[in-house]
Amino acid sequence: MTQKTQNTISADGFDVAVRYAFRVHKEDGEPVRRILDEFDIVDYSCKPFADDVYLYLPLLRYPEKEERLAVRDCLMPLILSLPHPKEKMEYHSWYVKDLSFQVHKKAPTVSDLLGFSVAYEIIGDIAVLDDKIAANESGDEIDVSKVADAILTAHPAVKTVLLSKGPISGEFRTRDLEFIAGIDKTETVHKEYGCKYKVDLGRAYFTPRLSTERHRILAQIEEGDVVIDMFAGVGPYSILIAKSAKPAQVIANDKNDAAVELLNENIALNKVQNITALNEDALFLAEKYASTGDHVIMNLPHNAYDFLDTAVTLCKSGGIIHYYAMTSEDDLFDGSVTLIREAAKKQGREIEVLETRNVRSYAPRQYNICLDVRIL
Repeated sequence: MTQKTQNTISADGFDVAVRYAFRVHKEDGEPVRRILDEFDIVDYSCKPFADDVYLYLPLLRYPEKEERLAVRDCLMPLILSLPHPKEKMEYHSWYVKDLSFQVHKKAPTVSDLLGFSVAYEIIGDIAVLDDKIAANESGDEIDVSKVADAILTAHPAVKTVLLSKGPISGEFRTRDLEFIAGIDKTETVHKEYGCKYKVDLGRAYFTPRLSTERHRILAQIEEGDVVIDMFAGVGPYSILIAKSAKPAQVIANDKNDAAVELLNENIALNKVQNITALNEDALFLAEKYASTGDHVIMNLPHNAYDFLDTAVTLCKSGGIIHYYAMTSEDDLFDGSVTLIREAAKKQGREIEVLETRNVRSYAPRQYNICLDVRIL
């Protein structure tokens, strides 16, 4: 059974709380914290502290065994890429019982400041308000400038607030954005799992909402694999894999000139060597890379089905396609499995469905899904 944290007590004029802690080398604290954050176990009401060697991150609870194993599996690719992996392999010593942490003074949230909730995402130092922001629960029109002020107050690191004027659209999956407050810009640097990505939200697609999904794919990459990222964008899948796994090669392709320009900047920014950046129509990748891919990533959910014939051709025998799609709740997976099976059948090949995942809700009754399918 998961052990709960103890109640807050008062000592030396300030509030402290006794918590389980996650112990990590100080220099690795931020990438590890980002991974732990995906499991919702970091207690942000408490202030981390460090000694000469370690940083101690306060936890909301001591994770169950299955959760501890999942944390370990997510951290291992990062640990093996760090300068002192042997010392970090002792994952059972990561958790420390009954440490005292100073409690943060509670800062107001956006909801506290406004009196109602709004949807937004933070990318680097830019906050993007959801395009559906129109009225609060009482039906009153929302003043987006007041929402922007609340975001800037609640998130001191945010420098810009933009309003999405509609859904992602067009061949290059971009958004029409309106400047609301702060610094008028669309460029920023977003940090995720120890990688840095320069993005331009007005010219190339990027979302932090797939960070967990990107890490899930990373965990499947084995040393010496060839990875083909057919729709790489600015490189969040490709660079993470090249930096944290040991692939023989990553082919990162995108048709959007602006995205590939940023991709090349991000390759240099993250100091990765084993990536080939291409600016091609994905339909033509098979001319050079047929039967070479151990993993083929198809993160173009609105119309990846148009490229399935090429993806099958790219896969070596036993290669895996990671196929993303937008589907309705009436047919989450079956239709997509049929499309992949038919594409494989054209080439005299069979498939094995390894995993089906509902990645996130996209719209009412619509979901962003992923299928991991082995091509035999």
